[in-house]
Amino acid sequence: MRAILDRELKAYFRGPTGYVFSAFLLLFVGIYTMVYNLKSYLANFEYVLDSMSFVFMIIIPFLTMRMISEDRKQKTDQLLYSLPMSTSKIVLGKYFASLLVLALPTAIMCVYPIILYMYGTINFLTAYSSILAFFLLGASLIAVGMFISSTTESQVVAAILSFIAILVNFFVSDLANFISSSSTASFIAMAIAVLLLALIIKILTKNGLFAVILAIACEAVLALLLYTKPAIFEGLFPSILKGFSLFERFYRFVGGMFDLTSIVYFAMVSMIFIYLTVQSLEKRRWN
Repeated sequence: MRAILDRELKAYFRGPTGYVFSAFLLLFVGIYTMVYNLKSYLANFEYVLDSMSFVFMIIIPFLTMRMISEDRKQKTDQLLYSLPMSTSKIVLGKYFASLLVLALPTAIMCVYPIILYMYGTINFLTAYSSILAFFLLGASLIAVGMFISSTTESQVVAAILSFIAILVNFFVSDLANFISSSSTASFIAMAIAVLLLALIIKILTKNGLFAVILAIACEAVLALLLYTKPAIFEGLFPSILKGFSLFERFYRFVGGMFDLTSIVYFAMVSMIFIYLTVQSLEKRRWN
């Protein structure tokens, strides 16, 4: 895994990717620090992170688009498969390399609250917990982008799909407010979600029978719950959508709440998409 980590880091910093990523992120940190902290005389560094979280929609696809898709295009993934290490170690090596690229500008951000403290009163707990959440949010989105990169040979396609995935997650909380909170609306939405999930499982596993059985079982459970306890569905689907939002969980830290459940959620999302990436590579290896 160390060899993969070193290889990926050299690829990031021998080319422009690592430098452009860090410079772009720090540029927006500087701009928003000037606007919120210096010009508006506010010592809340978390407001800076809150306003610039949208930057992840641009820089994460730029960072992850080449992680695996380039190997597939250049056919160098066949060399990776021949290495005396498991696929999971290969994926983790690539993932940790991208985390180190993210960690570099994040570490520089940690200096900002100290500088602001020289000119005003600052809540270090909120500031640094927000920086931690900002890093974990980025780590989760990198895992999503890495999985998408493993599904295509085109870096452009990987970047576009990653952008769309992050964009949807960014606005999912706002979209949830437009969904009716009635039991019927939540039931219909969840029934459609089950069908989509079954379709994704069929595509990933190539097991249509399992996907159909799973969909029928889940739809039956939903129908039974609607018939016996319809109150359960009141506002359920909008709440689930908001719970899935990575950005919504990040905003809790900005609001001054250190939420351990959100930290666990960030970690779970990262692990799930790392696992899916491993499965995607294993599938290609045996094909």
